[in-house]
Amino acid sequence: MEEDEVTIREQNFHSQVREYIICFLLFAVLYIVSYCIITRYKRKSDDHEDEDAIVNRISMYLCTFTLAVSGGAVLLLPFSIISNEILLSLPKNYYIQWLNGSLIHGLWNLVSLFSNLCLFVLMPFAYFFLESEGFAGSKKGIKARVLETFVMLFLLGLLILGIVWVASALIDNDAASMESLYADLWEFYLPYLYSCISLMGGLLLLMCTPVGLSRMFTVMGQLLVKPTILEDLDEQMYCIQLQEEALQHKLNGSTSNSYLRPNSQHLYKELDNIRTQRTKLERKKKASAWEKNLLYPIVMLILLAGTAISVFLVALNILYLLVDETALPKGSADPDIGNTSLSTFGVVQAVVEIILMIYLMVSSVVGFYSLRIFKGLTPRKDDTTMTTIIGCCVSILVLSSALPVMSRTLGITRFDLLGDFGRFNWLGNFYIVLSYNLLFAVVTTLCLVRKFTSAVREELLKALGLDKLNLSNSPTEPESGKIAANGHQKTL
Repeated sequence: MEEDEVTIREQNFHSQVREYIICFLLFAVLYIVSYCIITRYKRKSDDHEDEDAIVNRISMYLCTFTLAVSGGAVLLLPFSIISNEILLSLPKNYYIQWLNGSLIHGLWNLVSLFSNLCLFVLMPFAYFFLESEGFAGSKKGIKARVLETFVMLFLLGLLILGIVWVASALIDNDAASMESLYADLWEFYLPYLYSCISLMGGLLLLMCTPVGLSRMFTVMGQLLVKPTILEDLDEQMYCIQLQEEALQHKLNGSTSNSYLRPNSQHLYKELDNIRTQRTKLERKKKASAWEKNLLYPIVMLILLAGTAISVFLVALNILYLLVDETALPKGSADPDIGNTSLSTFGVVQAVVEIILMIYLMVSSVVGFYSLRIFKGLTPRKDDTTMTTIIGCCVSILVLSSALPVMSRTLGITRFDLLGDFGRFNWLGNFYIVLSYNLLFAVVTTLCLVRKFTSAVREELLKALGLDKLNLSNSPTEPESGKIAANGHQKTL
């Protein structure tokens, strides 16, 4: 008996060590990728070491950690789904025994813990540390800035806890709820606060994802080469060269003539636009035939199919909610990994669900930066400040943490939420979940209809003579053509 107990303890010990090593390796890969992404966009600083350089480096490490946690939150549900299907397909394989319910549940708990840590501690610390200068009258240095940062964090924590205490007291004013207000911090305040943050993240995804789904067609159209039907690229290149020469001639005249110098800034902008158009035409000319005539239609069809399948699954989930209350998203304390398949069509449906979840996450990020209120957070290569990077990391963390909840709420997958992700109070509210599904389906459909009918609206406005009133969202035609025409007439 004692030998059996020792063997069981050894097996549990080795299993825990193996899980820790796997979690560390997965996080190390995510951290390296996140570090490469942040260094690509971070503004380059001087090589000399000073106080600000040390503060920027510490803030960058914290942002890298947060971005790695965001990547883990995005891959959490796809990793769980594919692990379940692998265990079902190869239950006796010795080399995949490390994939088990304990590992999956541990990953969910770690992502939830690190998400709370980054959102409530690390990112506020990075921002306050970056903006701190030390208290007035104290000796300047790193220690003074750290002290000011901790004081600000303490005051912020008191403010947030006070807001949560008042909000919970107003919502649940019965005797049991009032007694629970004095419970410990870990069991009540943090889960309640994270539930509110997840609801805000879900609403942010509801606002960004439909916009991103319609915006993805424009983004891919800019990245790929469109088919050239009845277009003479050589003639267009010749016209662009004439426009560029005419603008260059005007700029040369404005530098020598003091009366034309105030208009030189406008001419420089027109010259940049012309050069951008010339670069696009050169890329079109160099593109191969299959890239122009085959790749672009295939990608557009894939995007359209992914969007249509997402809307169809949401509509199907609405019917399930109206018929059966068990369709509500729920949490699972004991993960049943490797025993039953949650996909009707097996591995094929699991792969489709994973692709759709990643597609929705990419669309939500594209839609987030497309909204006017968040355009100031758009990162620029080698020219993004640390404050903007902190804002981007916090935004992506909120979006990625809400992705598993949104995927389960919309019925993209039937995989139950694990860990603290399944403890959110609002997930069991039928009206909130049904309203969320209805809003997503309606808003996404409206965005797509508005996107694909924009060309028809523009033609109708032109036919009615209302195009000069700027009723369409399409940008007006630049004046480079007029400038080039005038310059061409002068050169002739």
